[in-house]
Amino acid sequence: MAINFHQALGIYESSLRLRSQRAEILSSNLANMDTPNFKARDFDFNAALNQAMAGNSSGDMRQTQERHLPSVSGGANVGQLFYRTPTQPSIDGNTVDEHLEHAEFMANSLEFQTAFTLLNSRFKGLLSAIRGE
Repeated sequence: MAINFHQALGIYESSLRLRSQRAEILSSNLANMDTPNFKARDFDFNAALNQAMAGNSSGDMRQTQERHLPSVSGGANVGQLFYRTPTQPSIDGNTVDEHLEHAEFMANSLEFQTAFTLLNSRFKGLLSAIRGE
């Protein structure tokens, strides 16, 4: 009987991919904290994860001809990025709120670590099942 890794690993693989993409977006926001007219961006993690698990990610490309290469995104695409609404407007037009971005980045890092730990336990369970323990 062949192992289906998508079923064996569940939601954690897509979750890790989306968490790392969100970390890139949040770190970009923090890096551009002093850039005039920079607009802070983010995405709805839960909506993106639901799309990835349903397999109908809006950013995937379709093969309309046999010579097209298949998409390699793996079904986890952030989809629609949105702009954050600033709590306190800046004079230079920058919408990055340093404290909010740090809090979001740390929460995202914690959730990434949690998903990684759970994925690791799944691999340990698969390994013990293969060994017959």
